[in-house]
Amino acid sequence: MGVDYALVHLFYTIPPAIALTTLYRPLLTRLDVYKILFLITIAVVATTPWDSYLIHNRVWTYPANAIVGPTLFSIPAEEIFFFVVQTYNTSLFYLIVSTPTFHPVYLCGETVNDGRSLRKWRWLGQAVLLFGIFTGVNLVMKKDEGFYLGLILVWAGPFALLLWTLAYQFLLGLPWTNTILPIAAPTLYLWVVDTLALKRGTWVIESGTKLGWHLWDGLEIEEAVFFLATNLLIVFGLVAFDNALAILQTFPLLFPDVPVLPSPMMLVRGLLVPIAKYDEERIKGLKEALYRLKKKSRSFYLASGVFQGRLRIDLVLLYSFCRVADDLVDNADSVSEAKHWIKQMNRYLDYAYIKDKKRDSHSMEEFIRSTFPPPAQAALILLPTSYLSSQPLYDLLNGFEMDLDFLSGEHSFPIVDETALQIYASRVAGTVAEACIELVYHHTNAPATEAQRQNIVHAGGQMGIALQYVNIARDITVDARITRVYLPTTWLKERNLVPNDVVEAPDTPHTEVLRQKLLDQAMEIYFQARSAIELLPLEARGPMRVAVESYIEIGRILRKPGYRVKAGRATVPKLRRLKVAWTALSC
Repeated sequence: MGVDYALVHLFYTIPPAIALTTLYRPLLTRLDVYKILFLITIAVVATTPWDSYLIHNRVWTYPANAIVGPTLFSIPAEEIFFFVVQTYNTSLFYLIVSTPTFHPVYLCGETVNDGRSLRKWRWLGQAVLLFGIFTGVNLVMKKDEGFYLGLILVWAGPFALLLWTLAYQFLLGLPWTNTILPIAAPTLYLWVVDTLALKRGTWVIESGTKLGWHLWDGLEIEEAVFFLATNLLIVFGLVAFDNALAILQTFPLLFPDVPVLPSPMMLVRGLLVPIAKYDEERIKGLKEALYRLKKKSRSFYLASGVFQGRLRIDLVLLYSFCRVADDLVDNADSVSEAKHWIKQMNRYLDYAYIKDKKRDSHSMEEFIRSTFPPPAQAALILLPTSYLSSQPLYDLLNGFEMDLDFLSGEHSFPIVDETALQIYASRVAGTVAEACIELVYHHTNAPATEAQRQNIVHAGGQMGIALQYVNIARDITVDARITRVYLPTTWLKERNLVPNDVVEAPDTPHTEVLRQKLLDQAMEIYFQARSAIELLPLEARGPMRVAVESYIEIGRILRKPGYRVKAGRATVPKLRRLKVAWTALSC
């Protein structure tokens, strides 16, 4: 009886497990736990018979003075724990690096985004893995120095081949940080741990079953291949799991109802969906929507990464619609053109929410394609109007009409007082917040009375106003360049100013005082509405905190004494944004 193997866990596998758990704990969801347990179960079930065979055939052994004693099929308890902790650690590492990834946009047919054909890569991968399997069979049959390496290849190869065949498009399409990194980093770490254990004699590879080659001093080539293969299998399994989830969540026509924890059979059904059945237009539209979000709002792009499943998809689509509608109006060459697009957007909403149910999706799509420019079409087609209320969207267009008043001769500065400011902010931002909360309730099916929902939706609208105030405070200089002043005219009069003074000189001490006054009101509304976040369904609370706090942080920066707005905008450094998000999730 000894504790050498137990000490390996105490010093080298448990500390990383604790560190990774602490780091990822604020992000951990029921689906993540399900995914990890699913992979651990497969790892233990698949590895136990193989490991037992190696021990019975004395490929490797454990000195009696290195293990505590209890065994399962001759496998020491410490070794069984290794199956668990390695899978756990690699899975957590994968989850950390892949959480921001919006998986639906990586669904593809036989080509990836840059046009590369995947078919030859599929065949190449299959050929390499089949070669490895046949090489392993040959080594096992010889039963000489290559026996251990052959057993590794024969055991791991078929699993890798199956996973590659099912998910090669995803494996090739995802960023390297989602595939290569979570394989390479844990493997390199375990190579170092294994080197130390072999030198201490914690476990021994018997002579006559190994080639005698070393990756470096103390690390047998068989052990290096083993840890590379096991981490590859773990990551391939996780990618295949996410591939299946992406298919289930992206195509509601194929899978109308997807539980939070889909069964293994449903996951397999997802992976087996023929590529020909993928809705390529929907995937393309999601890519466009994600690009808009990433380009236009770093704060909300960060926040979107912590929402889950179809809720995340619909929030991205909602943002895309709002952005497209705003751009159609803002980028118009004239007031008349801008009014034309607002009119067409109203027609679109009339058509989408027609009450006699005579509209069908085909005729709706024809209307959109014949009326709107190509870059805007997917955002309108994919907006989930079937379960979004129409009024917030109509109010949003009313907000755009207020923007046009800046260009009219009669009311060149429509934000005449605080009431006008509040109405404007409610229309262009409060409405969007209300729509977001509607999506939350649709996708979570959380129990709540209609009165409770309405109270939370109202609070969400108030929070939207607060965030819009922050946005206005940030963009005073940017807005002045296009002759827009959202500071109430009554505030300006109190300081003997008129809107044109701000247009001509937006960076003055007087303007800064008014910026701070606007931020004070924003923070007051924020503090009043913040508690409503805790009344949201559990799975949406943390992500919604991230969305709010990421934007409010801009206001906090603007309120810092002596802070100077650069290039007309205040920015939050990336590390600070990540810290804000982590803190918001930890509450």
